[in-house]
Amino acid sequence: QVQLVESGGGLAQAGGSLRLSCAASGSMSSIYVMGWYRQASGKQRELVASIIIGRSTNYADSVKGRFTISRENAKNTMYLQMNSLKAEDTAVYYCSASTWRNRVQNEYWGQGTQVTVSS
Repeated sequence: QVQLVESGGGLAQAGGSLRLSCAASGSMSSIYVMGWYRQASGKQRELVASIIIGRSTNYADSVKGRFTISRENAKNTMYLQMNSLKAEDTAVYYCSASTWRNRVQNEYWGQGTQVTVSS
């Protein structure tokens, strides 16, 4: 089991910045990828950025060059630094973690944090 708690959402002006945090706890050694997703009102949830533990990062085209995903192992925390925010970045942002243990894959989600960008 993995528990995820997001924080750091809020209101920002267009062009501004926010940093989201995702604190993870539980079976940390089984996590092999973590990611940030977002869901805008009336739209499907989409991948924003992901990090394969110890390997690589991946970004949606819409956020490349503006958002940075990172992970601080000592604090079991993942971050999403969001710069040059746009109104279209407004959404609920979710943290996710995928685990692989005993040949079984599981996916865990946080409760979400609202990000609102005013233009």
